[in-house]
Amino acid sequence: MKYKINLLTITKRMALNALLIMLFSGLRAQELRVTGPDGKLEVNLSLEKGKLYYRVNLAGQEMLENSPLGLVGEKVDLASNLHLIASETKTIDQKYEEPKIKRRLVHYQANELLCTLENNLKQRLVVIFRVSDNNIAFRYGIPQVAEPANFRVEEEMSGFKFPDSTTTFLTAQATPMIGWKKTKPSYEESYVPDQAMGTPSKYGVGYTFPALFHVGSRGWVLLSETGSNGSYCGTKLSEGTKTGFYKIAFPEQGENNGIGDAAPTLALPGFTPWRTITVGSTLKPIVETTVPFDVVEPQYAASKPYTFGRATWSWLEWQDGSINFEDQQKFIDLSAALGYEFVLVDNWWDKQIGHQKIEELAAYGREKGVGLCLWYNSNGYWNDAPQTPKNRMNTAIARKKEMAWMQSVGIKGIKVDFFGGDKQQTLQLYEDILTDANEYGLTVIFHGCTLPRGWERMYPNFVGSEAVLASENLIFTQEANDNEAFNATLHPFIRNAVGAMDFGPVLLNKRHNRENNGGTTRKTTETFQLATAVLFQTPVQNFGLTPNNLLEMPAHVIDFMKLVPTVWDETLFVDGYPGKYVVLARRQNEQWYIAAVNAEGKEKSIEVALPMLSEKVAQCISDNKSGRSEQKTIRLSQEKTVRLTLQPGAGVVLYGK
Repeated sequence: MKYKINLLTITKRMALNALLIMLFSGLRAQELRVTGPDGKLEVNLSLEKGKLYYRVNLAGQEMLENSPLGLVGEKVDLASNLHLIASETKTIDQKYEEPKIKRRLVHYQANELLCTLENNLKQRLVVIFRVSDNNIAFRYGIPQVAEPANFRVEEEMSGFKFPDSTTTFLTAQATPMIGWKKTKPSYEESYVPDQAMGTPSKYGVGYTFPALFHVGSRGWVLLSETGSNGSYCGTKLSEGTKTGFYKIAFPEQGENNGIGDAAPTLALPGFTPWRTITVGSTLKPIVETTVPFDVVEPQYAASKPYTFGRATWSWLEWQDGSINFEDQQKFIDLSAALGYEFVLVDNWWDKQIGHQKIEELAAYGREKGVGLCLWYNSNGYWNDAPQTPKNRMNTAIARKKEMAWMQSVGIKGIKVDFFGGDKQQTLQLYEDILTDANEYGLTVIFHGCTLPRGWERMYPNFVGSEAVLASENLIFTQEANDNEAFNATLHPFIRNAVGAMDFGPVLLNKRHNRENNGGTTRKTTETFQLATAVLFQTPVQNFGLTPNNLLEMPAHVIDFMKLVPTVWDETLFVDGYPGKYVVLARRQNEQWYIAAVNAEGKEKSIEVALPMLSEKVAQCISDNKSGRSEQKTIRLSQEKTVRLTLQPGAGVVLYGK
């Protein structure tokens, strides 16, 4: 069901509920309240001396203390001297299907509170809160009042005030134009677990979304945003205070080589993106949340039925030297041998293979049942990255010409890299690429990029984004290998909880080079690598497999990689703690896949309940004490429990019905 708010109608709707006006005119205790359907999650709004605040309680426990709301622009202050004009509530009850997220069929039920406020200059602000059982989403609407038809937002006052007992799991926002060839920020910084609030970030410019907070014994809060497109910028969290206050912050002016405005401008009437707050007494609601997709709408219809699946990717282990016709044939053959749908041809293909030979590769792939996806540099305006093809995606004329050629030869999708910022102008480029790609029947993956913000549902041809310290870093540094298990146990709770994550998992080479005899060294086991195929969710997985793996790996390892899916009907959190270990279950049709990995540096034995399994036996892939992967059939207890023994840097994979 499509749901729209007409801001012009709201501004004319002056019939007031006298009780609501009285509640807002007095003390803080006199508030507006909206709860989730089960009544446990509660948002309270209050006006205090003309300023609007909200608080969040879960089952009587305060999860967010009094936190400010409002927007400020030049000569427009929608955060002070506010008074209530109108208020209304409604019930949201929607069902939708989205195959690219962690749960295919979603039933979204929420209660909505919509308030219209006015300042002393008769300028108006609409505040919308939606509350489901474990999720809150809020945004602002700005009506057009009198002549001004746009609103440059100079500051968003939206904040989050956490109780004193809270610790953080955050990743720093990078300063502009740093890193390799000036390609940052690209959401590829490391996380610090259980850190004290107010600890300065690595770069001093705040933190990227999503952001996880542990509110002591009360539970957990995950902050993010969704619904962002070319009508606004992507935002971040500010630096925090020692008293636990964080607020929405805009991009840095230097992002994207200084091109574009850091502050967004809304056409009026208009809406900001949604700010999302997932709240749970345990980590289960954090991992299983669908709120990034619940509150957004598809922006256009799919031009064709898009297919998703598995891909091989020569560049990851074999690097730039593999971008030649012969090696790409080998990886097409590898995909065919594994039953995979795609192969990804990475950077320099236009120079080292050429458009004509790509057409031959596409034809060769068709014979094998394997589709080609091609890499592109986003442009050369805001980075010094030399990789080509470049300047093909940043203008409509060049982009459409290139996409028309791809459509004519049967290319299935594109991977576009090196964006370097969150300004409104850059978000418009993301949207333009997606929109045009849909016209030519192409799926899109973004790398060196921002966090996807509800895009799986908004754009039918969007596949996923990197926006994480991904598998390529395993090739670049030994430190990434040393920390691989630690990072893997963070992503299901934070980055991958809110959007598809194109990580590029499952590297079975023990040494990360073409010959499997040099370079950095993998510290995790083969079973750990298999588990990441389930832990990391995105509808097209670009796996790090290489032709030698077919001969060097045990048969059960390759057999599992032949059958593991990439789209899921259901996802359930089983057990874990971010940075230590995680057990996650995903279902496709009737088949369940349960993955567990251990980052604690010592053997870990846990008993897990698997009531979702209807059969008494399951296949189990695990590691022995020497780290060798083994497969066996296990029998579940009558209570559907099983004891898992996880070696350090190792994993377990179960699958059954």
